[in-house]
Amino acid sequence: MDSFLIVSFSASLFAGIAATCFFLGIMALLKNVEMEKTARPDAKKVPLLIKIFLPFSSNLERLTRFPLFDIPKLKTATLVQMAGYDETFTAEQFIAVRILSACTGLVFMSFLAIKNPLAGILMMLAMVIYPSCWLKAMVKKRQFEIMKALPNVLDLLTLSVEAGKDFLTSLRDILARRRLDALGEELKRTLHEIQLGKQRQSALKELANRVKLPDLTSVINAIVQAEELGVSIANLLKIQSEQLRSKRFSRAEQLANEAPVKIIIPVVIFIFPTVFIILMGPIILQAMRTFAK
Repeated sequence: MDSFLIVSFSASLFAGIAATCFFLGIMALLKNVEMEKTARPDAKKVPLLIKIFLPFSSNLERLTRFPLFDIPKLKTATLVQMAGYDETFTAEQFIAVRILSACTGLVFMSFLAIKNPLAGILMMLAMVIYPSCWLKAMVKKRQFEIMKALPNVLDLLTLSVEAGKDFLTSLRDILARRRLDALGEELKRTLHEIQLGKQRQSALKELANRVKLPDLTSVINAIVQAEELGVSIANLLKIQSEQLRSKRFSRAEQLANEAPVKIIIPVVIFIFPTVFIILMGPIILQAMRTFAK
């Protein structure tokens, strides 16, 4: 009887884990699916799950205006801006999408509660946490792209400024010849704001506030201080690029040193139990049958 309960519990547990992994795999595949082609070539890609709920988010915007959602709206607005989706949807719309996704997960759980309650609970949890996890992942991805491209852009700016061009002309020429990435999008937006009449220092400070990347913030603060003090920008950009490149190398070494420690967790959780079940499972079942007789 005990062996039957153990087998039933294990089957239910593994079925729930399999359903969750299947759902996450489907979401990863649907993340790259576009419902329709947009006219803008630089339009942001949004996962299909969020695209489905976005048209219905306007029905819940009135709900998100209650004081209960003031703090979540501030945090969500910051994340949306850091991820570069502030021109795609607002914080109120994203909170509405999270509410709709949670309600859909609750419906799925009610349908699966009769046959497999554990799978239904895991499905609901996945639907609840997926939008926020996706947004945070986009923030990390965007910051990593900016941090990776920043030293090369500073080198190009240094060469252009040393060749006799001013800062804005060098920046415009570099953006015209580089592939548009996360850093290029932010610099292009900043350059456009400066061309519309905004002061250079204010536009650069707003760039730092949007991205909230310490490396980029230090570079922008150094450029602003150099303009205020009349220091040569070329030497400053060269020093900043060398410092950022050394920081990038040190981060790579740190991640390489942390890899052996991080690999212990999946080995202990996934590999060791599987090996133990394969080796000791038949022996334990045979011993239980012997003692049962």
